[in-house]
Amino acid sequence: MDFTENQIRRYARHIILPEVGGVGQARLLDARVLVVGAGGLGAPLLMYLAAAGIGTLGIVDHDSVDLSNLQRQIIHDTGSVGRPKVASAAERIMALNPEVRVEAIETRLGPENALELVSAYDIVADGTDNFAARYLLNDACFLARRPLVSAALLRFEGQLGTYKAHLGDGHPCYRCLFPEPPPPGTVPSCSEAGVLGALAGMMGTLQATEILKEILGIGDSLSGHLLLVDALASSFRKVRVRPDPDCPLCGRAPRIRDLSHHG
Repeated sequence: MDFTENQIRRYARHIILPEVGGVGQARLLDARVLVVGAGGLGAPLLMYLAAAGIGTLGIVDHDSVDLSNLQRQIIHDTGSVGRPKVASAAERIMALNPEVRVEAIETRLGPENALELVSAYDIVADGTDNFAARYLLNDACFLARRPLVSAALLRFEGQLGTYKAHLGDGHPCYRCLFPEPPPPGTVPSCSEAGVLGALAGMMGTLQATEILKEILGIGDSLSGHLLLVDALASSFRKVRVRPDPDCPLCGRAPRIRDLSHHG
């Protein structure tokens, strides 16, 4: 594609990277990324994807900005309190990079809309804060044959993984690692246990990096691995994870064939 003068200036630091170049930047400009959750993870994730020139960003969130969000959700500001998160996020994205097409979807992700939503995009980012949404996105992305980059955080710890089980050949899904959600009440939420604000920025930015790598087809994919981050210990640990042959979603005898089990 032919870049405008403004695009050449805006994306110059990408274009001079041999691993990206003009061809790679054109891929980013053509890409469609769905980000589910415009909160602690989604805030830095959306800003860096917009800055990178992702052509279309879909944002799914049903919540409104609360003052307690601002300690970590840097895409919003004090003036956004009370506004829908998708509207606040879209406004900040357009201020950062007006060339990005933003599809603000103010809705709750559910079994009735998940498959349709993820199917409309090339790659999906999970920035949700609950297990129900996390498993739903994993299942929907597998059924729609879309790669999923998922992150989670609590207190001072985070984890990051890329899931491409639809490709087979050694690629696990989230259920291969964690077959079932933990019993209700056993894992506290961020509102109950707290979270270091800067850790959300760290994990969301790592998530953005993996999404860009997947679109560009460069580097080593995290698929088949889980990245564990401990902010207090300043440690990063990358562990190998393998497909579970008995996984109910992607195993040799799958029992999950649609999203009706999430109802």
